[in-house]
Amino acid sequence: MTSDKFINPRSSYQGQVRPENLAFNANLQEFAHRVSHICNLETSGKLKPNEAYNAILELWQTLDASRDGLDVGEHPFQPEDG
Repeated sequence: MTSDKFINPRSSYQGQVRPENLAFNANLQEFAHRVSHICNLETSGKLKPNEAYNAILELWQTLDASRDGLDVGEHPFQPEDG
């Protein structure tokens, strides 16, 4: 295992395999990983609580925009080949 895979682990996608779902899953994993780092920095006192909040809010807005741009979740009951 390389150090990059250890530090930045990725999980395999388990849902319906569509390009937009795969892209959003990658974005979601990146969001979770960055939030974890921000929380660790705040907990250790290297980041002020309001700075951590603002950083996470910015990440959330980026994730939300990617969800909207990819139309993920817009048609949850649409068949896979639909």
